[in-house]
Amino acid sequence: MNFKPEKAYKNLTFLNSPPARTIRILSEYEEPRQRFLQHGVRDTIVVFGSARARPLDQTLPALESAQSALALNPEDALLQKTVQDGERAVRLSHFYEQARELSRRLTEWSLYREGLRRYTICTGGGPGMMEAANRGASEVENGRSIGLGISLPFEPGVNVYTTKELAFEFHYFFTRKLWFVYLMRACILFPGGFGTFDELFELLTLLQTGKVKRRVPIVLFGTEYWSRVVNFEAMAEYGTVSLADLSMVFRTDSVDDAFRYIIGELDRIEARPLP
Repeated sequence: MNFKPEKAYKNLTFLNSPPARTIRILSEYEEPRQRFLQHGVRDTIVVFGSARARPLDQTLPALESAQSALALNPEDALLQKTVQDGERAVRLSHFYEQARELSRRLTEWSLYREGLRRYTICTGGGPGMMEAANRGASEVENGRSIGLGISLPFEPGVNVYTTKELAFEFHYFFTRKLWFVYLMRACILFPGGFGTFDELFELLTLLQTGKVKRRVPIVLFGTEYWSRVVNFEAMAEYGTVSLADLSMVFRTDSVDDAFRYIIGELDRIEARPLP
């Protein structure tokens, strides 16, 4: 064989090399574990959703400006498209603000439960709905939140609202997924794209198959969105899932309803020992 390791890896450190992959995987398991132990994180409420959402105070002025310009030039095709894009952005922004508010309320509720379990908001650490949830937690005095980021070429890193000591940037999706689920006691999903659906269906599969044996309340926030993009009822009609499987999710458009559902379910679950 003519393979020469020193030539193949001359521009790489050992830890970046293929033989060191096992070490990197172990590091992405052990470092979060040690930090969670150090900071007393045992139970999380995970929030997923679109990374494309922005705060309302950014999108609404842009839409209003485009609408004013279109009113003066109603035949302008470019302005028409700008208004349409602005309307979509504002629609997502409303979800951003709801994710922020729900996260703030859950964090505040958790902090004042003397002698009871504390729940920490956990997100993927990115922009959009993830930023909104981390931001909401940060707006509570002594509030903190986790950001399980992933190294991507089009995202700058973990958002600034994540608690510094609980901010991570993973290389491997599967180690990141482990930490999403391992401490998860409830999950809230706002409208999102492929990544949100990946997390939703993986979680449903783990619960359906019993790989996760505990009860995990799941909220799908935004009933019109979820009913249009996923026809769960059709899956039951075709027999690919059972009607009982559909009971794993709670759908709502209300921050109040989502808040009451999550805390009610967690209170009931706490009445039984958690693994």
